[in-house]
Amino acid sequence: MDNDGASDEPSRRVHVRFVTKLKAPFKVPSTSIAIPSNLTRMGLSAIVNNLLQAVNDDWQLEPFDFLIGGELIRMSLEEFLVAKGISAEKVLEIEYGKAAIPRREEEPSLHDDWVSAIDGSNPGFIVTGCYDNLGRVWKGADLCSHILEGHGDPITSITIVNQKGLSSSNHTTFATASKDKTVRLWKFDVEDSTEQSTKIRAYKILSGHTASIQSVAAQPSGDRICSGSWDCSIKLWRTDQLDAGSDQVSTKKRKTGVDDVEVQTEGEASSTLVGHTQCVSSVSWPEHNTIYSASWDHSIRKWDIEREEATDERYTGKVVNCLDVGGESSALVATGSSDSVLRVWDPRKPGTTAPIFQFSSHGSWISSCKWHKTSWFHLASASYDGKVMLWDLRTAWPLAIIGSHNDKVLCVDWWKDDSIVSGGADSKLCISSGISV
Repeated sequence: MDNDGASDEPSRRVHVRFVTKLKAPFKVPSTSIAIPSNLTRMGLSAIVNNLLQAVNDDWQLEPFDFLIGGELIRMSLEEFLVAKGISAEKVLEIEYGKAAIPRREEEPSLHDDWVSAIDGSNPGFIVTGCYDNLGRVWKGADLCSHILEGHGDPITSITIVNQKGLSSSNHTTFATASKDKTVRLWKFDVEDSTEQSTKIRAYKILSGHTASIQSVAAQPSGDRICSGSWDCSIKLWRTDQLDAGSDQVSTKKRKTGVDDVEVQTEGEASSTLVGHTQCVSSVSWPEHNTIYSASWDHSIRKWDIEREEATDERYTGKVVNCLDVGGESSALVATGSSDSVLRVWDPRKPGTTAPIFQFSSHGSWISSCKWHKTSWFHLASASYDGKVMLWDLRTAWPLAIIGSHNDKVLCVDWWKDDSIVSGGADSKLCISSGISV
Protein backbone atom coordinates (compact mmCIF):
# COMPACT_ATOMS: atom_id res chain seq x y z
CA MET A 1 0.00 0.00 0.00
CA ASP A 2 1.26 3.51 -0.83
CA ASN A 3 1.68 6.19 1.80
CA ASP A 4 -1.34 8.05 0.49
CA GLY A 5 -3.62 5.12 1.34
CA ALA A 6 -4.08 3.83 -2.21
CA SER A 7 -3.12 0.44 -3.60
CA ASP A 8 -1.12 0.01 -6.83
CA GLU A 9 -3.99 -1.57 -8.78
CA PRO A 10 -5.66 0.30 -11.69
CA SER A 11 -8.33 2.63 -10.42
CA ARG A 12 -11.86 3.52 -11.41
CA ARG A 13 -14.11 6.01 -9.65
CA VAL A 14 -17.07 4.96 -7.54
CA HIS A 15 -19.80 7.05 -5.99
CA VAL A 16 -20.06 6.76 -2.22
CA ARG A 17 -21.95 8.32 0.66
CA PHE A 18 -20.30 8.40 4.09
CA VAL A 19 -22.58 7.81 7.10
CA THR A 20 -21.81 7.47 10.79
CA LYS A 21 -23.38 6.83 14.19
CA LEU A 22 -20.99 9.39 15.67
CA LYS A 23 -22.38 12.72 16.83
CA ALA A 24 -21.27 16.19 15.71
CA PRO A 25 -18.59 17.31 15.02
CA PHE A 26 -17.79 13.92 13.42
CA LYS A 27 -20.58 13.97 10.81
CA VAL A 28 -19.75 14.77 7.19
CA PRO A 29 -22.29 16.08 4.65
CA SER A 30 -24.63 13.32 3.43
CA THR A 31 -24.18 14.08 -0.27
CA SER A 32 -22.50 11.43 -2.45
CA ILE A 33 -19.02 11.96 -3.88
CA ALA A 34 -16.86 10.15 -6.46
CA ILE A 35 -13.62 8.62 -5.13
CA PRO A 36 -10.91 6.32 -6.59
CA SER A 37 -11.72 2.64 -6.04
CA ASN A 38 -8.09 1.81 -5.17
CA LEU A 39 -8.26 3.68 -1.84
CA THR A 40 -7.58 1.67 1.30
CA ARG A 41 -8.67 2.47 4.86
CA MET A 42 -5.98 5.15 5.17
CA GLY A 43 -7.11 6.86 1.97
CA LEU A 44 -10.76 6.75 3.02
CA SER A 45 -9.79 8.17 6.41
CA ALA A 46 -7.94 11.03 4.70
CA ILE A 47 -11.05 11.88 2.66
CA VAL A 48 -13.32 11.95 5.72
CA ASN A 49 -10.81 14.11 7.60
CA ASN A 50 -10.66 16.51 4.63
CA LEU A 51 -14.47 16.75 4.56
CA LEU A 52 -14.58 17.46 8.29
CA GLN A 53 -11.76 19.99 8.04
CA ALA A 54 -13.65 21.82 5.30
CA VAL A 55 -16.44 22.71 7.74
CA ASN A 56 -14.30 23.05 10.87
CA ASP A 57 -11.04 24.99 10.76
CA ASP A 58 -10.06 23.64 14.19
CA TRP A 59 -10.49 19.99 13.20
CA GLN A 60 -7.77 17.64 14.51
CA LEU A 61 -6.96 14.61 12.36
CA GLU A 62 -8.65 11.42 13.55
CA PRO A 63 -8.08 7.85 12.28
CA PHE A 64 -11.30 6.14 11.15
CA ASP A 65 -12.46 2.62 10.32
CA PHE A 66 -14.97 1.82 7.57
CA LEU A 67 -17.71 -0.76 7.07
CA ILE A 68 -19.77 -1.87 4.10
CA GLY A 69 -22.67 -4.17 4.88
CA GLY A 70 -21.48 -4.53 8.48
CA GLU A 71 -18.00 -5.77 7.51
CA LEU A 72 -14.80 -3.83 8.10
CA ILE A 73 -12.73 -2.87 5.06
CA ARG A 74 -9.19 -4.24 5.36
CA MET A 75 -8.13 -4.08 1.67
CA SER A 76 -8.63 -1.62 -1.13
CA LEU A 77 -12.21 -0.61 -1.87
CA GLU A 78 -11.96 -2.26 -5.30
CA GLU A 79 -10.71 -5.55 -3.85
CA PHE A 80 -13.46 -5.50 -1.23
CA LEU A 81 -16.21 -4.95 -3.79
CA VAL A 82 -14.92 -7.77 -5.99
CA ALA A 83 -14.47 -10.17 -3.07
CA LYS A 84 -17.99 -9.53 -1.80
CA GLY A 85 -19.64 -9.36 -5.24
CA ILE A 86 -20.94 -5.84 -4.60
CA SER A 87 -21.91 -3.71 -7.60
CA ALA A 88 -20.45 -0.21 -7.85
CA GLU A 89 -23.11 0.94 -10.32
CA LYS A 90 -25.15 2.50 -7.55
CA VAL A 91 -24.09 4.81 -4.72
CA LEU A 92 -22.24 2.84 -2.03
CA GLU A 93 -23.06 3.62 1.59
CA ILE A 94 -19.88 3.46 3.69
CA GLU A 95 -20.20 3.69 7.45
CA TYR A 96 -17.28 5.14 9.40
CA GLY A 97 -16.34 5.31 13.08
CA LYS A 98 -13.32 6.05 15.21
CA ALA A 99 -10.54 3.52 14.64
CA ALA A 100 -10.11 1.14 17.57
CA ILE A 101 -6.37 1.61 17.97
CA PRO A 102 -4.27 2.72 20.97
CA ARG A 103 -3.47 6.41 20.91
CA ARG A 104 -1.12 6.43 23.92
CA GLU A 105 1.42 4.08 25.53
CA GLU A 106 1.91 4.65 29.26
CA GLU A 107 5.28 4.21 30.93
CA PRO A 108 5.67 0.48 31.81
CA SER A 109 5.37 -0.54 35.47
CA LEU A 110 8.30 -2.79 36.32
CA HIS A 111 8.04 -5.93 38.47
CA ASP A 112 10.78 -8.13 39.92
CA ASP A 113 9.87 -11.14 37.76
CA TRP A 114 7.44 -12.34 35.07
CA VAL A 115 4.00 -10.70 35.17
CA SER A 116 1.80 -13.78 34.79
CA ALA A 117 -1.71 -12.61 35.78
CA ILE A 118 -3.76 -9.43 35.42
CA ASP A 119 -7.24 -8.08 36.14
CA GLY A 120 -8.41 -4.67 34.91
CA SER A 121 -12.14 -5.05 35.57
CA ASN A 122 -12.20 -2.22 38.15
CA PRO A 123 -11.66 1.24 36.54
CA GLY A 124 -9.93 2.48 39.69
CA PHE A 125 -6.96 0.12 39.66
CA ILE A 126 -5.18 -2.83 38.02
CA VAL A 127 -4.23 -6.02 39.86
CA THR A 128 -1.24 -8.13 38.79
CA GLY A 129 0.23 -11.47 39.82
CA CYS A 130 3.93 -12.18 39.47
CA TYR A 131 6.52 -14.96 39.45
CA ASP A 132 8.07 -13.36 42.55
CA ASN A 133 5.04 -14.85 44.42
CA LEU A 134 3.48 -11.42 45.02
CA GLY A 135 0.32 -9.71 43.87
CA ARG A 136 0.22 -5.96 43.35
CA VAL A 137 -2.47 -3.28 43.15
CA TRP A 138 -1.71 -0.41 40.75
CA LYS A 139 -3.67 2.85 40.87
CA GLY A 140 -2.03 3.84 37.58
CA ALA A 141 1.21 3.53 35.65
CA ASP A 142 4.10 2.94 38.08
CA LEU A 143 1.91 3.64 41.15
CA CYS A 144 1.74 0.49 43.30
CA SER A 145 -0.52 1.02 46.32
CA HIS A 146 -0.71 -2.51 47.80
CA ILE A 147 1.33 -5.71 47.78
CA LEU A 148 -0.35 -9.11 48.30
CA GLU A 149 2.12 -11.23 50.29
CA GLY A 150 1.83 -14.88 51.27
CA HIS A 151 2.01 -17.29 48.33
CA GLY A 152 4.95 -19.68 48.32
CA ASP A 153 5.22 -19.98 44.55
CA PRO A 154 4.38 -17.86 41.46
CA ILE A 155 0.87 -16.45 41.07
CA THR A 156 -0.73 -17.81 37.90
CA SER A 157 -4.16 -16.15 37.94
CA ILE A 158 -5.93 -13.28 39.68
CA THR A 159 -9.50 -12.03 39.69
CA ILE A 160 -11.58 -9.35 41.43
CA VAL A 161 -14.46 -11.04 43.26
CA ASN A 162 -17.03 -8.65 44.68
CA GLN A 163 -17.65 -6.14 41.88
CA LYS A 164 -21.37 -5.98 42.73
CA GLY A 165 -20.63 -4.89 46.29
CA LEU A 166 -18.49 -1.90 45.42
CA SER A 167 -21.40 0.55 45.69
CA SER A 168 -21.98 -0.29 49.36
CA SER A 169 -18.41 -0.86 50.52
CA ASN A 170 -14.96 0.59 49.96
CA HIS A 171 -13.45 -2.85 50.35
CA THR A 172 -12.60 -4.99 47.34
CA THR A 173 -11.94 -8.72 47.39
CA PHE A 174 -9.42 -10.54 45.18
CA ALA A 175 -8.76 -14.20 44.56
CA THR A 176 -5.32 -15.41 43.52
CA ALA A 177 -4.24 -18.85 42.28
CA SER A 178 -0.70 -20.14 42.53
CA LYS A 179 1.72 -22.89 41.70
CA ASP A 180 1.81 -23.50 45.48
CA LYS A 181 -1.52 -25.39 45.02
CA THR A 182 -3.58 -22.82 46.98
CA VAL A 183 -6.15 -20.17 46.20
CA ARG A 184 -6.07 -17.15 48.48
CA LEU A 185 -8.65 -14.46 49.19
CA TRP A 186 -7.65 -10.88 50.00
CA LYS A 187 -9.39 -7.64 50.97
CA PHE A 188 -8.19 -4.07 50.65
CA ASP A 189 -9.67 -0.61 51.08
CA VAL A 190 -9.91 1.15 47.71
CA GLU A 191 -9.79 4.53 49.46
CA ASP A 192 -6.59 3.69 51.33
CA SER A 193 -3.91 6.10 50.14
CA THR A 194 -0.30 6.04 51.33
CA GLU A 195 2.99 7.14 49.86
CA GLN A 196 4.43 3.65 50.26
CA SER A 197 2.99 0.32 49.15
CA THR A 198 0.92 -1.31 51.90
CA LYS A 199 1.46 -5.03 52.44
CA ILE A 200 -1.66 -7.12 53.01
CA ARG A 201 -2.16 -10.79 53.81
CA ALA A 202 -4.87 -13.15 52.69
CA TYR A 203 -7.89 -13.53 54.98
CA LYS A 204 -8.61 -17.03 53.67
CA ILE A 205 -6.43 -19.85 52.27
CA LEU A 206 -8.18 -22.47 50.16
CA SER A 207 -6.42 -25.84 49.92
CA GLY A 208 -7.34 -29.07 48.22
CA HIS A 209 -5.75 -29.15 44.79
CA THR A 210 -2.90 -31.65 44.46
CA ALA A 211 -1.00 -29.78 41.73
CA SER A 212 -0.33 -26.25 40.49
CA ILE A 213 -3.45 -24.10 39.96
CA GLN A 214 -3.64 -22.40 36.58
CA SER A 215 -6.81 -20.29 36.68
CA VAL A 216 -9.37 -18.78 39.04
CA ALA A 217 -12.73 -17.12 38.26
CA ALA A 218 -15.53 -15.60 40.35
CA GLN A 219 -19.26 -16.24 40.29
CA PRO A 220 -21.11 -13.05 39.19
CA SER A 221 -22.65 -12.72 42.67
CA GLY A 222 -19.21 -12.98 44.31
CA ASP A 223 -20.40 -15.74 46.68
CA ARG A 224 -18.15 -18.41 45.19
CA ILE A 225 -15.05 -18.86 43.07
CA CYS A 226 -13.78 -21.74 40.96
CA SER A 227 -10.26 -22.88 40.16
CA GLY A 228 -8.72 -25.07 37.47
CA SER A 229 -5.56 -27.08 38.12
CA TRP A 230 -2.89 -29.35 36.71
CA ASP A 231 -4.59 -32.10 38.77
CA CYS A 232 -7.27 -32.07 35.99
CA SER A 233 -10.05 -30.92 38.33
CA ILE A 234 -12.16 -27.82 38.86
CA LYS A 235 -12.93 -26.94 42.48
CA LEU A 236 -15.59 -24.59 43.82
CA TRP A 237 -15.05 -22.52 46.97
CA ARG A 238 -17.02 -20.11 49.12
CA THR A 239 -15.65 -16.58 49.54
CA ASP A 240 -17.15 -15.54 52.89
CA GLN A 241 -14.86 -15.07 55.90
CA LEU A 242 -16.18 -18.12 57.73
CA ASP A 243 -18.10 -21.02 56.31
CA ALA A 244 -18.83 -24.59 57.26
CA GLY A 245 -15.59 -26.55 57.30
CA SER A 246 -13.35 -23.49 57.78
CA ASP A 247 -10.58 -23.51 60.35
CA GLN A 248 -9.14 -20.37 61.91
CA VAL A 249 -5.40 -19.83 61.83
CA SER A 250 -3.73 -17.03 63.79
CA THR A 251 -0.82 -15.22 62.19
CA LYS A 252 1.03 -12.25 63.63
CA LYS A 253 1.81 -8.89 62.21
CA ARG A 254 4.03 -6.32 63.91
CA LYS A 255 2.75 -2.75 64.18
CA THR A 256 4.48 0.04 66.14
CA GLY A 257 6.30 -2.50 68.26
CA VAL A 258 3.14 -4.36 69.40
CA ASP A 259 2.07 -7.85 68.26
CA ASP A 260 -1.40 -7.81 66.71
CA VAL A 261 -3.25 -11.02 65.92
CA GLU A 262 -4.36 -11.30 62.30
CA VAL A 263 -6.87 -14.09 61.74
CA GLN A 264 -6.69 -16.21 58.62
CA THR A 265 -9.13 -18.99 57.85
CA GLU A 266 -8.54 -22.14 55.88
CA GLY A 267 -11.28 -23.43 53.62
CA GLU A 268 -12.07 -26.62 51.76
CA ALA A 269 -13.73 -26.95 48.37
CA SER A 270 -17.53 -27.11 48.42
CA SER A 271 -17.54 -29.35 45.32
CA THR A 272 -15.26 -30.72 42.61
CA LEU A 273 -15.94 -31.06 38.89
CA VAL A 274 -14.10 -33.91 37.18
CA GLY A 275 -13.91 -34.96 33.54
CA HIS A 276 -10.87 -33.30 32.04
CA THR A 277 -7.94 -35.66 31.49
CA GLN A 278 -5.15 -33.06 31.44
CA CYS A 279 -4.41 -29.63 32.94
CA VAL A 280 -7.42 -27.33 33.31
CA SER A 281 -5.75 -24.24 31.89
CA SER A 282 -8.58 -21.71 32.13
CA VAL A 283 -11.98 -21.24 33.79
CA SER A 284 -14.72 -18.64 33.39
CA TRP A 285 -17.93 -18.18 35.43
CA PRO A 286 -20.25 -15.95 33.33
CA GLU A 287 -23.63 -17.03 34.77
CA HIS A 288 -24.84 -18.07 38.22
CA ASN A 289 -25.10 -21.78 37.42
CA THR A 290 -22.66 -22.09 34.50
CA ILE A 291 -18.87 -22.51 34.35
CA TYR A 292 -16.75 -22.86 31.20
CA SER A 293 -13.35 -24.56 31.22
CA ALA A 294 -10.48 -25.08 28.79
CA SER A 295 -7.89 -27.84 28.99
CA TRP A 296 -4.71 -29.26 27.58
CA ASP A 297 -6.82 -32.34 26.71
CA HIS A 298 -7.94 -30.24 23.66
CA SER A 299 -11.47 -29.68 24.99
CA ILE A 300 -13.64 -26.81 26.14
CA ARG A 301 -16.54 -27.71 28.42
CA LYS A 302 -19.67 -26.08 29.77
CA TRP A 303 -20.62 -27.18 33.30
CA ASP A 304 -23.91 -27.16 35.22
CA ILE A 305 -22.66 -26.62 38.77
CA GLU A 306 -25.88 -27.79 40.44
CA ARG A 307 -25.76 -31.12 38.63
CA GLU A 308 -21.94 -31.11 38.77
CA GLU A 309 -21.63 -32.35 35.20
CA ALA A 310 -20.57 -31.11 31.77
CA THR A 311 -23.52 -30.25 29.52
CA ASP A 312 -21.47 -29.36 26.43
CA GLU A 313 -18.06 -30.56 25.19
CA ARG A 314 -16.14 -29.34 22.15
CA TYR A 315 -12.82 -30.75 20.99
CA THR A 316 -10.42 -28.42 19.23
CA GLY A 317 -7.66 -30.84 18.27
CA LYS A 318 -5.09 -28.58 19.98
CA VAL A 319 -3.98 -27.69 23.49
CA VAL A 320 -6.25 -24.86 24.75
CA ASN A 321 -4.40 -22.32 26.90
CA CYS A 322 -7.03 -19.68 27.61
CA LEU A 323 -10.77 -19.03 27.48
CA ASP A 324 -13.11 -16.08 27.98
CA VAL A 325 -16.87 -15.62 27.61
CA GLY A 326 -18.39 -12.42 26.17
CA GLY A 327 -19.33 -10.85 22.86
CA GLU A 328 -22.91 -11.05 21.56
CA SER A 329 -25.30 -11.34 24.54
CA SER A 330 -22.23 -12.32 26.60
CA ALA A 331 -22.63 -15.80 25.12
CA LEU A 332 -19.64 -16.36 22.82
CA VAL A 333 -16.57 -18.32 23.94
CA ALA A 334 -13.11 -17.19 22.79
CA THR A 335 -10.18 -19.59 23.11
CA GLY A 336 -6.45 -19.39 22.40
CA SER A 337 -4.43 -22.47 21.55
CA SER A 338 -0.95 -23.87 21.04
CA ASP A 339 -1.36 -23.63 17.23
CA SER A 340 -1.42 -19.80 17.50
CA VAL A 341 -5.08 -19.62 16.42
CA LEU A 342 -7.70 -17.54 18.26
CA ARG A 343 -11.11 -19.19 17.91
CA VAL A 344 -14.64 -18.04 18.75
CA TRP A 345 -17.40 -20.55 19.50
CA ASP A 346 -21.18 -20.17 19.90
CA PRO A 347 -22.50 -22.73 22.44
CA ARG A 348 -26.08 -21.61 21.69
CA LYS A 349 -25.97 -23.56 18.41
CA PRO A 350 -26.62 -27.22 19.31
CA GLY A 351 -25.08 -29.83 17.06
CA THR A 352 -22.41 -27.47 15.71
CA THR A 353 -18.94 -28.17 17.02
CA ALA A 354 -16.91 -25.94 14.70
CA PRO A 355 -15.84 -22.40 15.68
CA ILE A 356 -17.73 -19.52 14.06
CA PHE A 357 -14.55 -17.40 13.74
CA GLN A 358 -10.83 -18.18 13.51
CA PHE A 359 -8.00 -15.63 13.63
CA SER A 360 -4.47 -16.74 12.80
CA SER A 361 -2.15 -13.71 12.85
CA HIS A 362 -0.17 -14.66 15.96
CA GLY A 363 3.16 -16.42 15.50
CA SER A 364 3.23 -18.54 18.67
CA TRP A 365 1.09 -19.91 21.52
CA ILE A 366 -1.79 -17.69 22.55
CA SER A 367 -1.53 -17.24 26.32
CA SER A 368 -4.54 -15.04 27.09
CA CYS A 369 -7.70 -13.62 25.48
CA LYS A 370 -10.30 -11.17 26.79
CA TRP A 371 -13.58 -9.80 25.47
CA HIS A 372 -14.36 -6.11 25.82
CA LYS A 373 -17.01 -5.81 28.53
CA THR A 374 -19.55 -3.79 26.50
CA SER A 375 -18.73 -4.46 22.84
CA TRP A 376 -20.17 -7.43 20.94
CA PHE A 377 -17.28 -7.37 18.48
CA HIS A 378 -13.98 -6.56 20.20
CA LEU A 379 -11.50 -8.79 21.99
CA ALA A 380 -7.80 -8.76 22.79
CA SER A 381 -5.26 -11.58 22.70
CA ALA A 382 -1.72 -12.06 24.02
CA SER A 383 0.90 -14.46 22.74
CA TYR A 384 4.35 -15.88 23.29
CA ASP A 385 5.29 -14.08 20.06
CA GLY A 386 5.59 -10.91 22.17
CA LYS A 387 2.50 -9.26 20.67
CA VAL A 388 -0.89 -8.13 21.93
CA MET A 389 -3.52 -8.02 19.19
CA LEU A 390 -6.85 -6.21 19.11
CA TRP A 391 -9.60 -7.93 17.11
CA ASP A 392 -13.01 -7.09 15.69
CA LEU A 393 -15.26 -9.98 14.62
CA ARG A 394 -16.17 -8.02 11.49
CA THR A 395 -12.75 -8.57 9.90
CA ALA A 396 -10.21 -11.40 9.78
CA TRP A 397 -7.24 -9.05 10.30
CA PRO A 398 -6.21 -7.54 13.66
CA LEU A 399 -7.25 -3.91 14.17
CA ALA A 400 -4.00 -3.22 15.99
CA ILE A 401 -0.79 -5.04 16.86
CA ILE A 402 0.73 -3.75 20.09
CA GLY A 403 4.45 -4.39 20.47
CA SER A 404 5.05 -2.91 23.94
CA HIS A 405 6.73 -6.06 25.26
CA ASN A 406 10.12 -7.45 24.28
CA ASP A 407 9.46 -11.02 25.46
CA LYS A 408 6.54 -13.44 25.80
CA VAL A 409 3.21 -11.79 26.73
CA LEU A 410 1.54 -13.89 29.42
CA CYS A 411 -1.69 -12.05 30.27
CA VAL A 412 -4.02 -9.36 28.91
CA ASP A 413 -7.20 -7.54 29.96
CA TRP A 414 -9.23 -4.40 29.26
CA TRP A 415 -9.18 -1.44 31.64
CA LYS A 416 -11.50 1.61 31.83
CA ASP A 417 -13.21 0.48 28.56
CA ASP A 418 -10.57 2.27 26.44
CA SER A 419 -7.28 0.67 27.54
CA ILE A 420 -5.55 -2.68 27.15
CA VAL A 421 -3.30 -3.83 30.01
CA SER A 422 -0.82 -6.66 29.63
CA GLY A 423 1.98 -8.42 31.49
CA GLY A 424 4.89 -10.45 30.23
CA ALA A 425 8.15 -12.28 30.70
CA ASP A 426 9.94 -8.92 30.42
CA SER A 427 8.58 -8.15 33.93
CA LYS A 428 6.48 -5.25 32.64
CA LEU A 429 2.91 -4.14 33.14
CA CYS A 430 2.06 -2.21 29.96
CA ILE A 431 -0.94 0.09 29.42
CA SER A 432 -2.11 1.00 25.91
CA SER A 433 -4.85 3.64 26.16
CA GLY A 434 -7.12 5.86 24.09
CA ILE A 435 -8.85 2.98 22.26
CA SER A 436 -12.27 3.94 20.82
CA VAL A 437 -14.62 0.96 21.04
